[in-house]
Amino acid sequence: MANKKKRRRPAQSQGDRPARDPTQTRSDKKAAKRERQTRARKAEARRGALRRALIGGVVGLLVFAAISWFNRPPAPTEFRTHTDALNASIHAGCSDVVTPVADPQRTHLEAGASYDYPEHPATSGPHDPTPLPDTPRVYDDVSTYRETQAVHSLEHGSVIMYYRPSADPEGLPADVVDALKPVAENSPATYLIPYSQLPTGTALAYTAWNKLLTCPVGITADEAVTVANGFIASYACTSNAPEGKSGPGC
Repeated sequence: MANKKKRRRPAQSQGDRPARDPTQTRSDKKAAKRERQTRARKAEARRGALRRALIGGVVGLLVFAAISWFNRPPAPTEFRTHTDALNASIHAGCSDVVTPVADPQRTHLEAGASYDYPEHPATSGPHDPTPLPDTPRVYDDVSTYRETQAVHSLEHGSVIMYYRPSADPEGLPADVVDALKPVAENSPATYLIPYSQLPTGTALAYTAWNKLLTCPVGITADEAVTVANGFIASYACTSNAPEGKSGPGC
């Protein structure tokens, strides 16, 4: 059998060969190789750092979203779904729950500045940068709080029960006031505050952010407490308020 001739590779032209530096020594070649390896390692380290940063950012966003989800305030419920409270309010001659302002403002005033609210009591609007303190929850004197702070507390998800002082003509009877005190003290983010500027015919007003329910002087202690519990369950510490988880006890 005839031997097959090996096919020779075509001769590589001088232009196809990598240029050689005749002056480059072996140590120079090793140094150049080490430099290329160092650059490659640094490039890979940068790519790894970028990957870790991207992964960390995504994980951080997911953690933030999960925390926000679990810490979000619950949705409010309709007052009329609390049957006992609804029936008590109807029997006492109270109003329906109303939304007084179509587009409530939330701007901050200068600290300590006063503001002339168009509604009494105010349930929204510009307010003091500082809300009411967490305590006391029951106020006995109209001069010991500012309404601008009270509006800020409503923005934080609080419920405020305003009453015409018992000493005023058509004021809320003292036994009703006494019955509402433990409700304010033991319910989340709830205050009981005297308020001399309630409209004529109103002795008691339940307020949340941009929500208002008013009752006349003839409301009994039991009715007032039942209505209060339903109103608080509907609106306290809920997303009805822009910052509904910030109130005391939320």
